[in-house]
Amino acid sequence: MDVSEALDRRGLAAALGAFGLWGVFPLFIGLLAPANPVEISAHRVVWTFATCLLVLAVVGTLRRTWTTASDRRLLGRLALGAVFLASNWLIFVIAVEIDRVVDASLGYFLNPLVSAGLAVVVLRERLRPAQWVALGIAGVGIVVMAVGLGTVPWIALALAATFGMYGLTKKQVGGRVTALSGLSIETAVLLLPALVYLVVLQVSGASTFGADVGVGGMPGHSLLLVSSGFVSAVPLVLFAAAARRLPLATVAMTQFVAPVLQFLAGVVVLGEQMSAPRWVGFGFVWVALVVLSVDIVRSTRRPFRPSAEPEPTPA
Repeated sequence: MDVSEALDRRGLAAALGAFGLWGVFPLFIGLLAPANPVEISAHRVVWTFATCLLVLAVVGTLRRTWTTASDRRLLGRLALGAVFLASNWLIFVIAVEIDRVVDASLGYFLNPLVSAGLAVVVLRERLRPAQWVALGIAGVGIVVMAVGLGTVPWIALALAATFGMYGLTKKQVGGRVTALSGLSIETAVLLLPALVYLVVLQVSGASTFGADVGVGGMPGHSLLLVSSGFVSAVPLVLFAAAARRLPLATVAMTQFVAPVLQFLAGVVVLGEQMSAPRWVGFGFVWVALVVLSVDIVRSTRRPFRPSAEPEPTPA
């Protein structure tokens, strides 16, 4: 077997694993009830940081990460990214808590389109005609849903916007920091407020950590909260491996596995209702993504060279 072919297969498996895990993440979040969204997000910050710290120590890159964090300008970018990441995590958990998983999936379907828009507005990049068409079609879909439902799909737009801004900050950081080191620094920035909140919650007696609570009185609630760090870190590592081995077009195609699975989880598993305006709106967005995907494939038909650093990771 050719080495490059083997690498491609491992990369594809890693990509599907990463986006597959992110796709079923709403079902994991549902197991963390009755913890409130802020408590869940705070635990996710604390235990993701702990997991990253452990992995960095094992692979011997802890000192390099510390050196990276000493760069004030770089630290500022990562701190800004941490704010967007925390916002994205919190909004996603809220979406699961209020039975809006389908809206959350829409947000991640919209993410590539939002990223394209940010590239124009912030980075002054020029879009190809097909990309403009895709943005226009997606915009029509949002308007259809807003008019048909009588309300703007704020969860979807907020998730797309916060993750789009997070991706923008990661792009501005470039190859100066690895995905794992970047997440370690970002969660380190969020660590103190997360710990303060959890301590206050514990002292006030409102914390669910340490209590035998959960869905149907399921034991192991605290263990599930702790495991949120591991569950957050594993897809990151898989995605980093995939981004090094796969062309951009392949990564772009596989990333839609996550919102597709989230959509199915919301409709099939959790029983969320899909009204006619939502179906029509989603239809427009899906058409826009097909247009964008075809354009990506056409623009990347050239020999692939593995990148030195992975692309920004989903939240």
